[in-house]
Amino acid sequence: MGIEQFIDNELKSNDVVLFMKGTPQFPMCGFSGQVVQILDYIGVPYKGLNVLENDELRQGIKDFSNWPTIPQLYVKGEFVGGCDIVREMFQANELQQFFKDKGIEVKAPAAT
Repeated sequence: MGIEQFIDNELKSNDVVLFMKGTPQFPMCGFSGQVVQILDYIGVPYKGLNVLENDELRQGIKDFSNWPTIPQLYVKGEFVGGCDIVREMFQANELQQFFKDKGIEVKAPAAT
């Protein structure tokens, strides 16, 4: 199975996928860690895929999204963005709304 097919399968089988450096339990870079903290805070279930374990995946996801950096967040197969975009959306309460619009329940209330 090619890397694009692997990525495609992951995106089809999981509503929320984070391609990251390290794991949700042990992020290996600050940017991945920030996105993990945000997702954990708003309480959405997600799958973290560690690009450091697989060079093919690390390059493959950059080609797949045409986005040069990791982490990358996908919701229902749609590329949302990297750390800065996720953080900005979160601070503006747009991220929580985005998940709700996609039919994904968030545990945390929107910040006031």
